[in-house]
Amino acid sequence: MRFFSKLGWALGVSALAASGASFPASAETMSGALSRAYSNNPDINQQRAAVRARDEQVPTAKAGWLPHASGNLNAGRQVSEISNLFGQGGNTKYGAFPRGSGAQVTETVFDGMRTANSVGQAESSVLQARETMRETEITTLQAGATAYMDVLRDTAVLGLRANNIKVLEVQLQQTRDRFQVGEVTRTDVAQAESSLATGRADYAVAQSQLETSVANYRRQIGVPPKQLQPAQPIEKLLARTVDSAILIGLEENPAILGALHQVDAAQAAVKVAEGALLPTATVQGQVLQTNDTSGFPNYNQWSVSVVGAINVPLYQGGAEYAGVRQAKETLGQARLAVDSQRIAVRAAVASAWGQLQAARAQIISFQAAVRASEVALNGVREEAKVGQRTTLDVLNAQQTLLNSRVQLVTAQHDRVVASYAVMAAEGRLTAEGLGLGVVAYNPDIHYQQTKNRFIGLDTPDGR
Repeated sequence: MRFFSKLGWALGVSALAASGASFPASAETMSGALSRAYSNNPDINQQRAAVRARDEQVPTAKAGWLPHASGNLNAGRQVSEISNLFGQGGNTKYGAFPRGSGAQVTETVFDGMRTANSVGQAESSVLQARETMRETEITTLQAGATAYMDVLRDTAVLGLRANNIKVLEVQLQQTRDRFQVGEVTRTDVAQAESSLATGRADYAVAQSQLETSVANYRRQIGVPPKQLQPAQPIEKLLARTVDSAILIGLEENPAILGALHQVDAAQAAVKVAEGALLPTATVQGQVLQTNDTSGFPNYNQWSVSVVGAINVPLYQGGAEYAGVRQAKETLGQARLAVDSQRIAVRAAVASAWGQLQAARAQIISFQAAVRASEVALNGVREEAKVGQRTTLDVLNAQQTLLNSRVQLVTAQHDRVVASYAVMAAEGRLTAEGLGLGVVAYNPDIHYQQTKNRFIGLDTPDGR
């Protein structure tokens, strides 16, 4: 039987070649599996919630532009006694119920631009959170694609191991038959028995590996794998050269873009800290109504006041200066983080690209190895029939063919996985970039719903 006569990226095809099975029409596809992961993976949904929470920092910062209003009520019982200074008429007692109500409104006219800079910091923080969400999306889709291919690879390897056991069982039976008629020795039988035992052990290992891959698939996709269809590499979606891929990664990778937004937020934080050294101007309006004031019945008071105030900080122990210095160091750290991310992205693209090229070359080599091993095995078997080869030669040739087939399966797996890794490093491995048939999550919807919402406890989704 000739395995892998054509270059097929589907590891399922490799498995089918070993088992002779076929896929039903209702099999799962890579696109369908990744769509499930995009919609249901808890890591993505958790990060979406984190972005919605970050959106609330914008109206929180804008609150500095709005007036602060408060009201108060007070009531009590008071008894007063006044002595007659001239000793006539004795002391006079008064019983009253002093009570009052009031309202106060304070508006900050100038706060050293701290509110404006805080809003800018919050907006940059929102954009940074969105890039983190996109990075989580890329990581999840890459992990989902890898899990998908792992199941296909391990299914194919398990099929090869199972087929190998059948071949070794036949080989053992033939060796025993030949031993009965004196054509081979007991050593030949032992060698065949040893190879069969090793093949069964390898099958158990392959079975365990498949179970591990199935569990990981369920963790990434959300459902157990069922009848996975062959998958192909996405090389058509990639840049043509490694240099082009690196340039794309430096421009679009969310790790870099998120770090740049973090720099913007840190710059705004410096200005916020510097604002603490500037004057603050406020206007306060107050309305106050009191009854039975100071414990005297019917002694009522009503007042209205509007007061403007300017506070000029002179020295408060140096905390503001330390805050400015700390913010500047944080800004420097954020800028260094951008450089670090660029280095990391460049290395990730180059590494994934190298793995993709290596897998391509390996597939060609292992295809040739499989063809040569098949010819060699058939020749060794024929030579063994006329006594020119030993049983060990046949077993070694069988093992060599098996190893070549497993290596080809692995190389096919690696090529698909590496193609997804390159696209992930470029920053384009998203639902939109892959053309998945899902409704893309739009974080701007929630942002627009909340950025100017200054009252209310319920969230836009009703919680």
